[in-house]
Amino acid sequence: MSRASASHADRSGNLVETHTFFQPRVFFFYLVVLALLLTLAGGLAYQQLFKTDIYHEAERVQNQRRILVPGPRGNLYDREGRLLVGNRPRFAVVLYLDELRTEFRKQYIQIRKNYREANDKDMPSARQMERIARTTVVQRYLDQVNRAIGRTAHVDTTDLMRHFSSEMLLPYTLIDDLSPEEYAHLIEHLPVRSPLQVYASSTRAYPYKAAAAHVLGFVSTTVDLEAADLPGNDLTTFKMKGTVGKDGIERQFDNILQGQAGGTIFRVDPAGYRINPPLEKRLPVQGKNLTLSIDIDLQQAAEEGLLDLIGAAVAIDVNTGEILALASLPNYDLNDFTPRLSFAKAQQIAESGAWTNRAIYGVYPPGSTFKILTAIAGLRSGILTPASVYDTDGSFTVGRRVFRDHGGCVTGEIDFRLAIEQSVNTYFYYYGLQIGAETLAAESRRFHLHEQTGIELPNESRRMIVPDAAWKKKVKQESWYPGDTANFSIGQGDLQITPLQMACFMASVARGQTQTKPTLIHDPKRPKQNSEPIGLPADQYQALIEGMERVVTKGTARRFGAVEGLRIAGKTGTAQRERWKDGKRLGMLELAWYACFAPIEKPEIAIAVIVEGDTPDESYAGGAYAAPVARAILQKWLEKKQRPAAAPKEPIFKPVLSQ
Repeated sequence: MSRASASHADRSGNLVETHTFFQPRVFFFYLVVLALLLTLAGGLAYQQLFKTDIYHEAERVQNQRRILVPGPRGNLYDREGRLLVGNRPRFAVVLYLDELRTEFRKQYIQIRKNYREANDKDMPSARQMERIARTTVVQRYLDQVNRAIGRTAHVDTTDLMRHFSSEMLLPYTLIDDLSPEEYAHLIEHLPVRSPLQVYASSTRAYPYKAAAAHVLGFVSTTVDLEAADLPGNDLTTFKMKGTVGKDGIERQFDNILQGQAGGTIFRVDPAGYRINPPLEKRLPVQGKNLTLSIDIDLQQAAEEGLLDLIGAAVAIDVNTGEILALASLPNYDLNDFTPRLSFAKAQQIAESGAWTNRAIYGVYPPGSTFKILTAIAGLRSGILTPASVYDTDGSFTVGRRVFRDHGGCVTGEIDFRLAIEQSVNTYFYYYGLQIGAETLAAESRRFHLHEQTGIELPNESRRMIVPDAAWKKKVKQESWYPGDTANFSIGQGDLQITPLQMACFMASVARGQTQTKPTLIHDPKRPKQNSEPIGLPADQYQALIEGMERVVTKGTARRFGAVEGLRIAGKTGTAQRERWKDGKRLGMLELAWYACFAPIEKPEIAIAVIVEGDTPDESYAGGAYAAPVARAILQKWLEKKQRPAAAPKEPIFKPVLSQ
């Protein structure tokens, strides 16, 4: 240790020598402390001077919350402006939990006191007592509502705890979807400042109930909301339940119909409860409206015609491809889906087969309606002419198999027009074998029967089949036989198409072209469709149409297909397919078809109808079962053509336009 000496005088004036010791360890310690203090001071100064914004941003994210509220969906209208789908007010009783903090705390203290006074050895944990306290307080408020509207609802404790853990800033729903009477009664009895309030939102409403159910579709709940002009994407966000399209137009155009969410940004206290007033607020915006091509009058006519039957009907504008009616039976009341579909209703829909949109998803052999295509293929290939005759005795032998005409069919010399009028199978067997399967398949593909139509609906079938030798070899590992061609020529065998495809085919024939692209969106300025010409000379095309008109005036549709004052070109058909259940063949089910267009002199509307037989081996003739449905549609169409269009009807409810 180093040492230094120094002298100084005491009070008596005598010199006194003193010694000072230098201690390096102490010096170093103080030096380190000084350095640390300077570092901390510098760091704090740096943070204050250069990182203030970062800390302010962190505080903002920690202390602010965002709540999103869905915007109402856009409305759907028919081509004449009548409301098909709208929004009706929906009222729910909600409880603002952030206003009950004091009550929750008092109830918790009381529960703990009761257990301690009872000296209960099975005293619950603090978390369990908190759960009991919250449930007790909320049930107390729910009982107030029960007494006011005559219900006996109870709190779902699990749901309440989930709400506390993930949605605490949102009001807790006690009772959903009040009836108008309950709403009116409750409004009179609720205090203005009560944490109990009636929350108003909107839900989908369908004034025409089951009409066009498979076209319109339905929605389900979602919390996938976005608010384009509300800041705070980095904040903890709570979302009120909105809706998303799940089927039909609601699903296909969900991005257009979906409303824009609004919302608010709040500050919260350390416990996570909201501090009023909000910092920012944006109102929700309703989604865009759509006008569909559907004519609800024709739609209802189609569905009434199919009432108590299983089947589908499609009516299409010949020139534009706009769908005027698209019906599938059985169907369901879309109002059953709001606010949610019950299990019992869902089971009922499933058991009836109503989930299936038979117009676009059902695939069927077209039966004798396909003879129109066989006739076109024969005329174009030169195998057939309008003067072609076949002398039939009602049967036709292919190899060892005998094919027969339907009961009561004409015999003798059959010409082209009569063969169509009376749907003579043997005539088409004879010429179909000469035309050949490859030509029939090529002609089917020329009319696009092998592919989807592209209609704006989800789940259009891809299961349509235009068979030929290559297809049969690939799929069935079997050879193609003349009997296959005979079946093909009359729309039987493996050939499968949808009712929508048949309607498009009939519209194409009416225009003298080969493709009709359907659409469900109405555009009053939509141009006429134009595709590859049908490829028939005028006299041959005229002969084809004459044969189809005779189907209605004196042929297989004469009893149930004719409409007074309207010239119609039509074709009936009956097809068969096997019915199986649990691996057991039950027999053959018949399918009744009818396809037509009108007026012949200037075609405007084309229709295809199919009715499924539901009893094995029972007869379902197209003229008797399917033609009346088309007639009902045409009668309504003609009635509307002969009178001015009616003004749009008022909906049965007042639509919600904003929230």
